Amino acid sequence: MPVVQHAELFKFAESLLLAGGALDHEAEVVARSLVGANLRGHDSHGVMRIPFYLGRVKEGILQPGSELRVERETPSVLVCDGGWGFGQVLSRDLMTRLIAKAGETGVACGTLRQSAHIGRLGEYAEMATEQNMAAMICANTHGAAQRVAPVGGKRPRLGTNPLCVGMPGGTHGPFILDFGTSATAEGKVRVKKIAGEKVPAGWLLDSEGNPTTDPNDLYADPPGTILPMGGEQAYKGFGLSFMIEMLCGALSGGQCAYSNPPPPTGNCAYFLVMSPASFAGMPHLSQEVAALEDYVRGVPRVDGVDGITLPGDPERNVLAQRTVDGITLDDGNWKALTDLATELGVATSISVA
Repeated sequence: MPVVQHAELFKFAESLLLAGGALDHEAEVVARSLVGANLRGHDSHGVMRIPFYLGRVKEGILQPGSELRVERETPSVLVCDGGWGFGQVLSRDLMTRLIAKAGETGVACGTLRQSAHIGRLGEYAEMATEQNMAAMICANTHGAAQRVAPVGGKRPRLGTNPLCVGMPGGTHGPFILDFGTSATAEGKVRVKKIAGEKVPAGWLLDSEGNPTTDPNDLYADPPGTILPMGGEQAYKGFGLSFMIEMLCGALSGGQCAYSNPPPPTGNCAYFLVMSPASFAGMPHLSQEVAALEDYVRGVPRVDGVDGITLPGDPERNVLAQRTVDGITLDDGNWKALTDLATELGVATSISVA
């Protein structure tokens, strides 16, 4: 499997996006977002998305150059339409505005509809925590990309509907909890499919509701499904996904899941930013968070366990390792990128270990 240094992968990704129709600033923002996801171990939201993005550009679904359009605004609310532009560009613009509003009002909330895929939610939580603010972000699939069946069902009804919460004040950095409400992200199944690999047990059911490790079953006709998060209590994961569906699709003016949807288009999203300065204050928050972290990390551990993992730890650990050692890409997804480069006339002369 090829290993690429992140700076070279960024330049390659940016070149592909530019050749595929993205504007200069869009290519920079999206490439940095995707490589940032790879650096943190979220390969399902990394550069493997580029062929899909540019395919949507070619089909006229994703609209380069589309900017955030504010449809309704109050001192603490923004209701926005993205015009099917690049999701990372739209979401970063919206978060920047919400952080400024939260600094004035204490709390700011925004919604986004008609956005192409917005990428890793943790990126936007990190924007807030860098400014000593807390954030919550969730997204649905604009009614399409249905992958998850309710418990007892054989056909998908909802997307994987991720949720992220970010909190500043940690000893080693902010706490970023970023997860899908399904057993896995659809992108991770796609990675395995392209790589020609099996998925772990407990991720998927086939079209008859039977457990399967074949990623192709998810995309069959009729389709398989991704299990809701929660194992034997999967109704909890599905219930959370159901609430996110309404929070993002209905509140935003976008769409909740519906019958006979089109192919995946993008996201509706909900963003909440809170300024600790308007609550108990940042000094108190930092004191309590540090004490909580020490208390939890200091728990007696089971034999063989070196340390307790808290939200944000896996990403920081992978980031430190991949920044030095490079980003490993499986052969299937690397071939998809190099084939696209050939199609677009982009040079692939980058160092690959």
